[in-house]
Amino acid sequence: MPLAFHYVSIVEFLFYLLLGTFFSAFSSQLNLGRISSSKAITIIVIAIILVYIKNWMRYNGKRRLVLNAKYKKKTIQAWKMVVVPIILVVLIAVFYQAI
Repeated sequence: MPLAFHYVSIVEFLFYLLLGTFFSAFSSQLNLGRISSSKAITIIVIAIILVYIKNWMRYNGKRRLVLNAKYKKKTIQAWKMVVVPIILVVLIAVFYQAI
C-alpha cells in the first residue's frame, strides 16, 4: 500500500485519539463516570480497524483514479507533513496529563 495511505490513516487516528483524550479530560474535570480501560482499548482497536477500512475503500479503486484525474498535483512542503502528527501527539500528551 502506498505511503500516503498510511500517513492519512495515522493522522486521522491521532486526531480521533486527540478527541478521545480531550473528552476524557473534560469528563474527569466534571466528575462524570468513566469506562474501564479494557473497554477503552476495545473501542480504540475498533476505531483503528474502521479508519483503515474507510481509507482503504476511499483511496483505492475507481474513486482514486477519478480524484487523480480531476485535481492538479500540488506540492506540499515536507515540514508541514511532519509537523501535523507531532502537534497531534503533543496535544494528546497534554490532554492525557489532565486525566
